[in-house]
Amino acid sequence: MLSRIHHVGVVVPDLDAGLRFWRDTLGLHFTKSATIQEQGVRAALLKIGESEIELLEPINAESGVAKFLARRGGGLHHVCFQTDDVERELEAARARGIQLIDQKPRHGLAGMICFLHPKATRGVLVEYAQPAD
Repeated sequence: MLSRIHHVGVVVPDLDAGLRFWRDTLGLHFTKSATIQEQGVRAALLKIGESEIELLEPINAESGVAKFLARRGGGLHHVCFQTDDVERELEAARARGIQLIDQKPRHGLAGMICFLHPKATRGVLVEYAQPAD
């Protein structure tokens, strides 16, 4: 069951500059960061209330985030919903005929994650996340 908006993903051309704005200027609380090679990004999570902002900087030109940045520039990339069972939610989406990007959950900065294709979600890239804690 989807329980809340876990985070909103924002593509930035430079993670350090993004952190200076979101953390230092706006005052959001930095929670964690990592380089996720298989997704081709450096990412950081910043807490705001019960949700987070995820900043994404591409680290190679072939990643989806790099292509997004080249086509559209920085900005809103995706919305992520929290679930207590990402595999169950992915299977439910598949059963409803929703086009998927991920065929099975994978590790991400927010825990176990998967993405639904924006062609099936009226143009919005949707992520499901099952946090590790």
